Amino acid sequence: MRKTILFLFAGLLFASNLIAQQPKKYNATEIFEAIQKLNFLGSALYIAAHPDDENTRLISYLSNDLKARTAYLSLTRGDGGQNLIGPELRELLGVLRSEELLAARRIDGGEQFFSRANDFGYSKHPDETLAIWNKEAVLSDVVWTIRNFRPDIIINRFDHRSPGTTHGHHTSSAMLSFEAYDLAANPDKFSDQLNYTAPWQPKRLFFNTSWWFYGSQENFEKADKTNLLEFEIGNYYPLRGVSNNEIAALSRSQHRSQGFGSMGSRGSQTEYLEFLKGDMPKDKTNLFEGINTTWSRVKNGEAIGKILGKIEENFNFKDPSSHLPHLLNAYGHINKIEDDYWRALKLKEIKQIITACAGLYLEAVANDVSANPGDQITLSIEAINRSDSAIILKSISTNLNNSQQGLNTPLNNNEKQDIELEVVLPDTLSYTAPYWLTKKAELGMYMVKDQNLIGKPETPRALSVTFNLVFDNSITLPIVKDVIYKYSDPAKGEVYQPFEILPPVATAFENKVNIFSDAQPKDISLKVRAVKDNITGIISLDLPEGWEVHPAVINFNIKNKGEEKAVTFNVTPPSNENVATIKPLVRINGDAYSGALTEIAYDHIPTQTVLMPSEAKVVRLNIEKAGENIGYIVGAGDAVPESLQQIGYNVMTIAPEDINAENLKRFDAVVVGIRAYNIVDELKFKQSFLLEYVKQGGTVIVQYNTTWRGGDFPVKNLAPYELKLSRDRVTDENSEVSIIAKNHSLINFPNKITQNDFNGWVQERGLYFPNQWGAEFSPILSMNDKGESAKKGSLLVAPYGKGYYIYTGLSFFRELPAGVPGAYKLFTNMLSIGKKQVKTDDKKIKG
Repeated sequence: MRKTILFLFAGLLFASNLIAQQPKKYNATEIFEAIQKLNFLGSALYIAAHPDDENTRLISYLSNDLKARTAYLSLTRGDGGQNLIGPELRELLGVLRSEELLAARRIDGGEQFFSRANDFGYSKHPDETLAIWNKEAVLSDVVWTIRNFRPDIIINRFDHRSPGTTHGHHTSSAMLSFEAYDLAANPDKFSDQLNYTAPWQPKRLFFNTSWWFYGSQENFEKADKTNLLEFEIGNYYPLRGVSNNEIAALSRSQHRSQGFGSMGSRGSQTEYLEFLKGDMPKDKTNLFEGINTTWSRVKNGEAIGKILGKIEENFNFKDPSSHLPHLLNAYGHINKIEDDYWRALKLKEIKQIITACAGLYLEAVANDVSANPGDQITLSIEAINRSDSAIILKSISTNLNNSQQGLNTPLNNNEKQDIELEVVLPDTLSYTAPYWLTKKAELGMYMVKDQNLIGKPETPRALSVTFNLVFDNSITLPIVKDVIYKYSDPAKGEVYQPFEILPPVATAFENKVNIFSDAQPKDISLKVRAVKDNITGIISLDLPEGWEVHPAVINFNIKNKGEEKAVTFNVTPPSNENVATIKPLVRINGDAYSGALTEIAYDHIPTQTVLMPSEAKVVRLNIEKAGENIGYIVGAGDAVPESLQQIGYNVMTIAPEDINAENLKRFDAVVVGIRAYNIVDELKFKQSFLLEYVKQGGTVIVQYNTTWRGGDFPVKNLAPYELKLSRDRVTDENSEVSIIAKNHSLINFPNKITQNDFNGWVQERGLYFPNQWGAEFSPILSMNDKGESAKKGSLLVAPYGKGYYIYTGLSFFRELPAGVPGAYKLFTNMLSIGKKQVKTDDKKIKG
């Protein structure tokens, strides 16, 4: 075993959350398909707005059937959506959904890109979308992606000609793509990009249409299809034993946070593309007809095509290593290509093929999952050749400087070489962080200044190792591997994780929002986590004027890496209502730290450790409440229960199987979580207990649900009276709200609700309001987006027996965790209804 010391000194670099999955181990079929792709010089770019908007059937067809280089450009990371599998929202949801897209691409064979657009929530019109996104900035990102990826074909998921008929983000993605198609070739547009790339003109632009865009199958059958390409995508792949649609279903099922698990389908299926720009193919079943996708499109490339064609024609599935001499010959030719784009792309592809044919396994594993700048770490290097090819491991180098470790070690067939490498990380090395989160974002845009990072799905890794290999004593191949961490789990076996660069300490508030319902002091707790051994320091809170904290600082000492210590500060709020942000400040040996580490761990994606600023909101409210014990039925997942606990309620989660008359009697009110009826099947059998609970004097508050899965609502008797849900929503969080039931108890008891209580709302007012209801219901509020009719279904209340039934589409699941004062007051009034007689001229409600 060899062991050397390598000191690395380098400038500022970005760390990352790049995927550290189990290394790809190619079988003979996959090597053969990789050679087919190497021998195809055509590319297609699919463009839409969000994760899960992409047509995985078409992406899989392009990649696996046609063998084209295929990518999906999602303008956003889905940050404004919801999460059906966990608590991550906003920025953390964006990280999760980015990883889900990468998981999908690993299955369907595509690549993944993003723009800097921030998913700010639902938008009804592209005018609104593009004003919030900053049209020019997002357009430049689309142009940048086209210039770098150089697609022959661009396919839009949505129609650019139908503004206002679907999500504004959707239409905007098509409009930007339509405009960027020509701009990408114009050197006078976004000319600063040309310091890093070159203009590019795609050959064709399509819209991925279907009968759905025509309103019905009947309308589609009657439509003029002169400009439509029609082709079969349900093909079966014998080498894989699955059909294209089965691959696509597995890919789409990676969008678990959106609940898009799909069953595999088999049989014929037709896809339609409407021609928009460029040259229309004569053969309407052949996307690339008339486009040169052979090696002859590259100067001096014909010889490469001949070599690869013979390998493909005579591929040896029993011993792929027999093709190594010819592959090495092709590698030499590719290395001499003048075109930088094709040389870089095809060198990457052929090196993977050569490595796979030789059965080469090359790996660099850190001795711990994370390290700090300035640390010394140990890398365990493994290199093994499982073929008869003569290979020498000439040297190992790192990406942080030009130092190399000379080895000249022969890699004999199936003889593993283990090497240890000691590495000192530069003090200036940046911490692991998604590059789009390192600067504070605007409402519609992430702030990314480094042009070379824009579009990437993740930040390039901080540390990698290059294995410099010599084949047949003549050809040198550099193979780059990112440093990873792995360990043995008793249940899962070998587990891989990203190797992280982290600060020595991190903090996390116990509650991201701390509500002060009066002027009394309150304890605010946070945890200090050691990310290295033997941490000693002090921690304080950075508070705005008017807030007081005791003690001023707290000393701490943590012996072992990974341990946490809880500290508590006593905070006194100002006498008047106030909303502020507080931050912790940790000092160790004169250096200051204020980051929070969040782990995102699911089986379908690599574990992500996200470093973001540690902060919490403090809200001083003058708020009153009635009732104490609240039952909560969890739906799609939200932080409403924790938020209610912040203002003194005793909140207990009710499992569906525990919903019965006896258990419900304990509660002053029962709250049903968002989309609970959509995802908790058992509720359809429990609805009678909830309505009977209301009839006997209880209060049930049902938050928004949808009818989007098939149209029929899962529960026939959602309410005790007529109540029909719709797609009505108010997406502008600043839209005017009118109080139309000014004397109602929900507006007056125990807190007086005024127009000011609708200030500071985030992302939206609400969604999927009812648009029809029985006369027993009283609408409380009216609101609408610009240019639309008033929507009065956001908050409805009706007496039933001795109790009250409330349905609300207001986005309390966003407002309460964001610490919006008015949302707390209104929700408290809902929970307090019926707890005290309130004077009202509304005969339906007796407080």
